[in-house]
Amino acid sequence: MKKILFSMALAIMSMTAHAQDILGKWVTEAGNAHVEIYEAGGKVNGKIVWLEQGPDTRDTHNPDASQRSRKLMGVNILSGLSKKDKKWEGGKIYNPKNGKTYKCSMWLEGKELKVRGHVGIFHDTQTWKRPQ
Repeated sequence: MKKILFSMALAIMSMTAHAQDILGKWVTEAGNAHVEIYEAGGKVNGKIVWLEQGPDTRDTHNPDASQRSRKLMGVNILSGLSKKDKKWEGGKIYNPKNGKTYKCSMWLEGKELKVRGHVGIFHDTQTWKRPQ
């Protein structure tokens, strides 16, 4: 009986841990891009894996003129985040719509991922969801 209860408790804990995982694909708030969040070198990053405008969309607003002709597909827009308590912090987020990079933090609220870009005391928070 103890083995069955232990197995059930372990299964419930593993499902809870999996539900709290931010890794995988997310749909941005506007719904026009999918970002795949992955871990590399102990840090969390995220790259564009789908764009509503199509796979040939270019990074035309990049401040580095030599990067403006590159395709946005595969570009890391999230980089260098580390888990601290229930948040991922200390990273950066690149906004291809204006070519700017901001400090970034993220956290889960239920099944939604809150992604916050900030400069000083100013910030903007988006809600990302899993693709259906």
